[in-house]
Amino acid sequence: MTTYQHQTVLLAEAVSALQLRPMGFYVDGTYGRGGHSRMILSQLGQDGRLMILDKDAAAITQAHVELAQDPRIYIYKGSFAQLGDFVAERGWQGRVDGVLLDLGVSSPQIDDPQRGFSFRQSGPLDMRMDTTQGMSASEWLMQADERTIADVIFQYGEERFARRIARAIVAEREAAPIDTTQRLAAIVAAAVPTRERHKDPATRSFLAIRIFINHELDDLLLCLNQLHDVLAPGGRVVIISFHSLEDRIVKRFMRDMSKGDQLPLDLPVAHVEIKHKWRLVGKAIRASEAEIASNVRARSAIMRVAERLG
Repeated sequence: MTTYQHQTVLLAEAVSALQLRPMGFYVDGTYGRGGHSRMILSQLGQDGRLMILDKDAAAITQAHVELAQDPRIYIYKGSFAQLGDFVAERGWQGRVDGVLLDLGVSSPQIDDPQRGFSFRQSGPLDMRMDTTQGMSASEWLMQADERTIADVIFQYGEERFARRIARAIVAEREAAPIDTTQRLAAIVAAAVPTRERHKDPATRSFLAIRIFINHELDDLLLCLNQLHDVLAPGGRVVIISFHSLEDRIVKRFMRDMSKGDQLPLDLPVAHVEIKHKWRLVGKAIRASEAEIASNVRARSAIMRVAERLG
């Protein structure tokens, strides 16, 4: 069995931002290969607790192998969109001291050709984080109409040639199934008339289809809307994003929650009387030049932190 390595991005920065308490309750909503979880555990006391979530079966299997014997650990296979349900099952509502989300895909998912995430390697066109649920990318591309494909590639990949690409996909699937990563990459490359420096023409399309297939932005919104009820007063959420759509959602959520009660503009209420539920913690943090030099996948990472006030 091949072992794929994963280098956790912004490891020390993210765990430090949680301001860990030895007896606190924490959630790692994206276990991946456990970098953040292991560092959190190293700072928890005997009475501290850590809940691990991931919808990728391989990640959860590794979590069980490495950490299941630790009595401080609870492991759940599922999306962070189900955060409220998992927390309720343990009776942690309003008691969680920190939630960490490291969004996107992990290096093992990208590097394993059988997962179908990367256009750089030949493999089945799957792209599902949870391979037990939903349609694969290939299945979806073979049955979606041209307009839907174009909309997905444009909205989630911000690809200006989305209509050309969708047209080519629909035409090519009539000739033969689009069931491998390299076949899709070749179709996209032929449909894109220009080239961006240092970027493969398939990059945006693969990103868009992956986001759509895995409901990534929908799951993020669902999770964010549960955080206030999950976190204890003073509890923090730390979120690492890897592309602009994710970061836009996170930034807007944290900004809006930190503004406090939204009252009519003509209401005579002083600023100090507005009840603030959250506060922003510091500025957005990016990976250092040293980290990017050792892990190129850190170059697009951006971390934001917010704290529940009451």
